[in-house]
Amino acid sequence: MRTMKLTELEERHHRPVERLHKLAEEIYDQLDKGKIPNMKIPLRTKNNIRFVSSKGVWKYGKMMGTRSAKKLRGAYMLLRTMYMLDFIKEMIEKNKSSTLREMYYISEAWDMAKFSSQDESNHLAEDLEIVTMCMREDLKLRPEEDGARVMGNLTLRERNRKGEKKKINCRDDVGDSGYGIPYNVEKDKIDLVDVDANFVIAIETGGMFDRLIENGFDEKAKCVLVHLKGQPARSTRRFMKRLNEEMKLPIIVFTDGDPWSFRIYASIAFGAIKTAHISEYLATPTAVYCGITATDILNYDLPTDKLNAQDIRALESELTDPRFKDRFWKDEIETMLRIKKKAEQQALAKYGLDYVTDTYLPEKLSEIGIEV
Repeated sequence: MRTMKLTELEERHHRPVERLHKLAEEIYDQLDKGKIPNMKIPLRTKNNIRFVSSKGVWKYGKMMGTRSAKKLRGAYMLLRTMYMLDFIKEMIEKNKSSTLREMYYISEAWDMAKFSSQDESNHLAEDLEIVTMCMREDLKLRPEEDGARVMGNLTLRERNRKGEKKKINCRDDVGDSGYGIPYNVEKDKIDLVDVDANFVIAIETGGMFDRLIENGFDEKAKCVLVHLKGQPARSTRRFMKRLNEEMKLPIIVFTDGDPWSFRIYASIAFGAIKTAHISEYLATPTAVYCGITATDILNYDLPTDKLNAQDIRALESELTDPRFKDRFWKDEIETMLRIKKKAEQQALAKYGLDYVTDTYLPEKLSEIGIEV
């Protein structure tokens, strides 16, 4: 069993090296034939995502952009691409990893190929994921931040730095802050062992996550709490997808009531536009929204803030976003635009610290068929 797992891990490392070589060879062949080298990449725009019904997620369509050395800017980016390919290959061979920030600073030694900003290096890392069809984690690139926090009767085994698997219960073996999700949540790092819960509730804000823990909601409602930390990290989305697929737990998303929080839900359920190439790996299409809605603002008479110009533009954009195409979202977005108000999760504290766990969540969960 141990040999099989190591073989799978080695294969996971071999695949990206093979594809990096292929990409470098394609650029070299173009140069060898006297052609201006270029690299084609799907356009990462709202207009170039399509719904894949077989997977229930949104992915990039057929619209392509070309990064060509015909112009100086494109030539510099292709040069940086070659340097990055070599850097990634070296990390894989040495079993090292780099944060995206470290990679940006590494490029300071690349002379003319150094990046002018971290946005530029981050964008290229995403491009390489798309072109090689390998995960960023397989390319040994990781974000500065890890995943979020988990509280609930979930037992897992996590491989430590010595290569040993340690069993952890995400309620009994952790403090008040919960279990911290690492940046790598694949089976070579984490085994999901057992769970005594009926669903997962993913919570946008740390204050509300802590409120639900203090009120004992994970035990009372027999659920697993996950703190999203705002727009969730990829490892958080992947972890929830594994809980959904392997432990058969429904994913419920509880957020603030504003256009940016609506997008948090969309990224969990259908995938984010910038990571549409790996939507089937990160997204949980069956995830259900249980956050603050425009209707809740009216029905629960919640304290609100006025929508600003940026909020209004975001809501208007969501009306044409294919991830918000169903009637529920059209109605809620239009209502929010009409009342020109938004509300935070913690606005529920107007009715007391226990209201969210004693009244609001039981009522909202009951509407989607979950009784607590």
